[in-house]
This record gives sequence, structure tokens and C-alpha cells, in this order.
Amino acid sequence: MPDNDQFYALPPAVEKFSGNLRLTAWISFWTQVVLGAIATIIFLFALIGKETRAGVQDPGRGGGAFFAICGLLVLYFSIVQAFRYTRLARQLRSPDSSVRPSKATTIQMIKFGLVCNIVGMSLSLLAAEAITGILLGKSLFQPQGLIPTGADLGRFIEPIDLFVLLGNTHTTVSHFVSIVGSLWLLNVINRPKS
Repeated sequence: MPDNDQFYALPPAVEKFSGNLRLTAWISFWTQVVLGAIATIIFLFALIGKETRAGVQDPGRGGGAFFAICGLLVLYFSIVQAFRYTRLARQLRSPDSSVRPSKATTIQMIKFGLVCNIVGMSLSLLAAEAITGILLGKSLFQPQGLIPTGADLGRFIEPIDLFVLLGNTHTTVSHFVSIVGSLWLLNVINRPKS
């Protein structure tokens, strides 16, 4: 005896959108997981692995680090939100229309994720401003040529300083990918039917 679900067909617009949502959600999810994990490792390394020097500004500490870590925390929430999109796509494919979320609910969920990523990207951009300002300050006072004997190396740009900037850049790119995905999904769901 054939299964009843075999003869059920989703409305074409729902089927197309749920496929787009699923693909976008997985791309966003994995991009954020990979870049977020790398950024987390970099920030942990910068916070734990570098000693603090009195009177020396450090990109891995202070205001820049605060905003960078806040942007990273929002990224963790965004990763959960991207995974929820994959569950939403599965619900949209349900043959039971009572389980299927409405268009308004779907749009609301995507907009919520978009706002989260805009907040996260804003925090990461504030961090980038602070971090690059500290690096600029260090570079302005860095003598050209050979480093004098006995100079405080903490006043020079070190590789770990650039790692902090790279970690923040990973967080920013993660938020950007999710913002682009959310905007594209909102465009697809609001596109007039032809």
C-alpha cells in the first residue's frame, strides 16, 4: 500500500523557499562555526598567552578586546540561530500544514537573525577601530631600522597583535556572511509570484 506522503506535493513557492532557506542556513552555519572557532582560539591565545606590561597598550586587552569578545558572543548566538533556520526549513517541508510556520513567522525569525548579526558586526567594527588605533599608535613610536638594545619590545607591534586583528576580522566576516544570507532570504520570500 503506497504511503500518503508520496502523493503530497508542497506548494511550489514553499518548496523553493524551503530549499533556499536550508542551503543558506547551512552555508551560514558552517561559515560561522569555522571562522568563530578560529577567532575563539586566537582570542584565547591572545588573552592567556601574552603577559601584561605596565603602561603598554595591548590590542588583546582593553576596549578593543571587550568589543571583539562581545561580537564573538553574538556570533555564538547567531550560530544557534542559523541552526534554527535549518529546523525551520524542515518544518516548511512538512506535509501537515498546521506544523508549517506562516510566512509572517518565517520573516520575523529571519529579521531577528539579521538584527543579531548587525549588532554583532557593529561590535566587531568598534573592536576593529580600537585595535587598529592601538596598532597605529605602536607603529608611530616604533623606530625605523635596528631595535635599540634594552628597548621595551612590548611597545613594538608583535605578531600576536596582528593575530588579534585577524581574529576580529574572522568575526566580522562571519557576521557579514550571515547578513548577506538573511537579506537574500528576505528578498526571495518577498519576491512577487510570477
